[in-house]
Amino acid sequence: METFNKQVVLVTGCSSGGIGNALCRAFAAKNCLVVATARSISSMPDLSDDHDIYFLQELDVLSDHSVQEVVSNVMDRFGRIDVVVNNAGVQCIGPLAEIPLSTIEHTFNTNVYGSMRLIQAVVPHMVSRKKGKIVNIGSVTALAPGPWSGVYTASKAALHALTDTLRLELKPFGIDVINIVPGSVKTNLGNTAVASYNKMPEWIMYKKFEGAIKERAYFSQGPKAIPPDEFANKTVAEVLKEDPPSWFSLGQYSTLMAIMYHMPIFCKDFIHKKAMMKC
Repeated sequence: METFNKQVVLVTGCSSGGIGNALCRAFAAKNCLVVATARSISSMPDLSDDHDIYFLQELDVLSDHSVQEVVSNVMDRFGRIDVVVNNAGVQCIGPLAEIPLSTIEHTFNTNVYGSMRLIQAVVPHMVSRKKGKIVNIGSVTALAPGPWSGVYTASKAALHALTDTLRLELKPFGIDVINIVPGSVKTNLGNTAVASYNKMPEWIMYKKFEGAIKERAYFSQGPKAIPPDEFANKTVAEVLKEDPPSWFSLGQYSTLMAIMYHMPIFCKDFIHKKAMMKC
């Protein structure tokens, strides 16, 4: 396979219907060789038709062995990894005081430690080439945390902070680190969030808020959420620039959340209570 003039891009969390899947197709449209990963290859059927563009790999970001194996497979096949996109993540909806601690740990293990596990695996290769890009998919919710999504928001806020540090620490080695901050993008996130929510225990203290809590799972999937292909195409165009931005945000609520970030706390609290704490 001819790879000399094509960038090799590894993307996590590429199941059909999600942002990662759309990003794979957008990178492929820009003449990249795409390593599409998910916990199961069967979850990426739309990427399996063209093996000259897509190299499909099963990857569990919670497993050191799985991460090291995939990175080794990609290096053996292509000799390098130019871009890594940490997109794999899980939602977690519910009141912080009642969410099982094991669920909180799983969310952080996936959204934060999973990203760092892959970063630590690929950075030595990028350092040896003095070149590379690491792209972390954050969330606008981290700019203005509200009720019912505190675990997910905190995990993305942690990833934002790690991204800021990595950008400074890896720049001397020629590695760009980019924080992609999606607003509302029309994906299957609402369905997966509800599926996860349905595994939660019955709320005791927050029983009267159950309707509002469940509604939060679909909050990002409203009629004004942008199509995933639009998000992916614009994001990939930014990532592939010779001098990519450190921060790129797109999607419904991205401007609102940026404004709320600078608001006094009492203003943010008022907006969140009005929107999300109906009982």
